[in-house]
Amino acid sequence: MDNRAEVREFLMSRRAKVTPQEAGLPASGTRRVPGLRRSEVAELAGVSVEYYAKLERGAIAGASAAVLDALATALRMDETERRHLLDLARAADGIPTSGRARRPRTRGVEPVRESTRWAMEALTGAIAFVRDQHQNMVAVNELGRAFYSPLLGEEGAGGRVPNLARFQFLDPASRDFYPDWELFAEMCVGIMRAEAGRDPHDPVMQELVGELSTCSPTFRRLWGAHDVRTHGSGTKRFVHPVVGEVELAYEEMALTAEPGRVMLVYTAEPGSRSQERLRMLASWAASERAEREVEHEAERP
Repeated sequence: MDNRAEVREFLMSRRAKVTPQEAGLPASGTRRVPGLRRSEVAELAGVSVEYYAKLERGAIAGASAAVLDALATALRMDETERRHLLDLARAADGIPTSGRARRPRTRGVEPVRESTRWAMEALTGAIAFVRDQHQNMVAVNELGRAFYSPLLGEEGAGGRVPNLARFQFLDPASRDFYPDWELFAEMCVGIMRAEAGRDPHDPVMQELVGELSTCSPTFRRLWGAHDVRTHGSGTKRFVHPVVGEVELAYEEMALTAEPGRVMLVYTAEPGSRSQERLRMLASWAASERAEREVEHEAERP
């Protein structure tokens, strides 16, 4: 990805989102474009129009932290957008981003550490999985394998590395699994945008974005919006083919021993219908596993 183009399009998209009224400016005169004019952003950020125009052309290398912070304030960026702007600037300066080392660039997907897997499997009443910066689901616990069966398939992916973004945009089953499909799509692309800003030269991310842009008009539209977000925490609705609709709370935790990866844990409110349905799913999964083990034993010579 072209860092200068990413900077240019991100700043232009943020400028288009801020109205003069929101910025405390008079909305006088005819406006050819939505949002603020370059001169207005420059005035709010306390820089010259020429310097802001240079930044918006993508020449962000060397910009000071104070200027970037003033720019983020002028454009009313939230915390995720501020970090994304800093990531783009650091990438332009050739500095490692967000204070964390990146995993080696490789086409393959390394397995998670054994202790990470043990921790996930210990969460018997929760869905837990590890996701990397490319939206690969690199590990999942037992309840998670049952829950994500629409993504993983009956045999738990059969050796494939499941990818949440490909499932979201290329598999029709995702629209049944995610009743709030458009919201999930926006979240997925926003997270990918933030990751791409940290390492714009990542070939795996470039390949994934190219594939999804070619195959999904929705992805292409959302990617062009340049919105960024982090996962963090919240609630989501799902419709599982076995137990029906569940509403789950999620928490995202960075794995400091595995840079670029996070663990997501989904739980249901105690005593809720969703918790009961998760228990039903766990029971169903145990029955399915026992049945497969019996079949495998019967097939042995």
